[in-house]
Amino acid sequence: MFIIKIRGKAKIPDYIQIRDENFTLIDYFRVDRPLKNLDKLGLPGKEEYLQSLIKSLPFGKLTKIDEA
Repeated sequence: MFIIKIRGKAKIPDYIQIRDENFTLIDYFRVDRPLKNLDKLGLPGKEEYLQSLIKSLPFGKLTKIDEA
């Protein structure tokens, strides 16, 4: 899976996209919202890892999520 942080414009907030190996959009959510439904994404128990990744992730850079 891949993650990308997108910068919002004007009233549209910053958000995160989660994409699969074929770059199909799996989920998206606002940066300022808590992470939910990680079991649905196949990433249970990775809240802390993803929160730290999101905070350090530059806008527009596609990054592979460590699923191990």
